[in-house]
Amino acid sequence: MTAETETTPSTGSCCSPTGSCHDGAADVQIEQSDSVTTVYQVKGMTCGHCEGSVSEEISGIAGVTSVAAVAATGLVTVTSKAPLAEDAVRAAVDEAGYELVSPAV
Repeated sequence: MTAETETTPSTGSCCSPTGSCHDGAADVQIEQSDSVTTVYQVKGMTCGHCEGSVSEEISGIAGVTSVAAVAATGLVTVTSKAPLAEDAVRAAVDEAGYELVSPAV
């Protein structure tokens, strides 16, 4: 003889019906509100290698958290912890072999 027991799901739990404590329904993304994003116009980029060179040099500036260079438009988007000195960005772009035209507006 075997005894069968029926298990009923508990109520009032923070867990989802699948037993996990997170069902993905309320994903929270915290944006870093203290970051600064600046877009620069760079002259001379023509390909992916150019994008990589400019990105690598700008990434070396203290406080830079991300760089996205697009050769087709000549735009380089830089996110940093604080505003960057234009001279530092210009020196990095020069080191990569390109010309910083200006911060794009």
